[in-house]
Amino acid sequence: MNRISLEQKSIIQKQIKESNKIAVVSHFNPDGDAVGSLLGFYNYLKQSGKTIHALLPNEAPEFLHWMPAHNEIIFHSANTEIAERIVSQADTIFVLDFNEPKRVEKFQTALAAAKGFKIMIDHHPMPSPTWDLLISDITSSSTAELVYEVIEAIDLYEMDKTIATCLLSSIITDTGCFEFNSSNPRTFEIVANLLSYGVEKDKIIGNIMKSHTEQRMKLQGYCLYEKMKILPQYHAAYVALSSEELKKFNYKKGDAEGLVDMPLSIKGINFTVFFTEQTEKIRISFRSRGTFNVNLFARNHFNGGGHLNAAGGDSFVSLEETVAKFLSLLPDYTHELNYNPLKFN
Repeated sequence: MNRISLEQKSIIQKQIKESNKIAVVSHFNPDGDAVGSLLGFYNYLKQSGKTIHALLPNEAPEFLHWMPAHNEIIFHSANTEIAERIVSQADTIFVLDFNEPKRVEKFQTALAAAKGFKIMIDHHPMPSPTWDLLISDITSSSTAELVYEVIEAIDLYEMDKTIATCLLSSIITDTGCFEFNSSNPRTFEIVANLLSYGVEKDKIIGNIMKSHTEQRMKLQGYCLYEKMKILPQYHAAYVALSSEELKKFNYKKGDAEGLVDMPLSIKGINFTVFFTEQTEKIRISFRSRGTFNVNLFARNHFNGGGHLNAAGGDSFVSLEETVAKFLSLLPDYTHELNYNPLKFN
C-alpha cells in the first residue's frame, strides 16, 4: 500500500504542474541515500520540461560520482551565489533526506529565506515543522523509498532505468545491503519494482561497496588492529582517529564509510562509535543493534541524531575530551546495552 495520502498527492501534483522552477536539495556531507534520492527525483522531474535543479551543500564521496546526472548537481560550497539564486527563485523546493534546516549548514540561511513552497520527503524521526508539506515515515528504509512512493502516487511522468538505478542505490546504501532498516515487506516490494526496469543490482553494489582505494583498505586494517577498543562490560567498541592519523592514510571523504559497523560483527558487541578529528570539530558516527537508541544518545549528548540504530553527531572539544565524555556516559547505559541478539521471544 502506498504511504502517500490523497491530500499529499494532490498538493504535490499541483505544485509541480504550477511551478516553472523547481529545486531539489539534500543535506551537507551527502551519503548514498542523499545523492540517490536527489538524483532519482531530479531525473524524474526533468521530464516535466520545467527548469529543474539538483543542489547539495557540498561534494559527495567519490564512490557516488557514477550515479546518472551527478555531473549536473550544483554545490553550494563551490557555487554559492548560483545555488542561493536558484533556491530564491524556485517556485517549489523539495528537501530530501533531512528534516531540520541546520542539516544544510551554510546553505541554511538562503534555504530558510526562499519563498518557494517547501516539501520535505524524509525518514528521520522528529521532523521540524518548518516545511509547508511533510512526507515523513520512520518505517521507511530510506528517503529513496519514500521518493518512489511519491513518484508512484503522483503518476505524472514515466519511471525508467535511470531513475530506478538512483533509487535502488539509495536503498542499498541506507540498509547496508539490507542488513538493517529493512524489515518492512513494502521495502522489498519497491525493490522488486525497481529491478523490473532492468536495473543492474550487482553493478550498483560493486560501485558502492567494492570500489575502495588501497589507502582506504590500509586505513581499515589500521583501525581494526591498532585503534579498535573493546569495552565488554558495556557491550561496546570504539575507534578514535586523529587528524594526523587520517593524513597518514591520505584520507578522503567517504573513506570511513562503513568502518563504524565493523565491530558489530564481534559477538556481544551491541554499540559502536567512530570518532574522526576534523578541522573545526570531532565527527562521530554511532551504530547499534537491538533496541539501544543511538538517535537519542546522539541528540542528548553530541549535537546529533538519526535513526534507532544509526546516527551521527559532532563535538566541539578536543578528540581526547570527546572520547572521555563518551566513556563517562556508558555506565548510565549498562542495562540498555545488555542486549542478546540470539534471544527471540
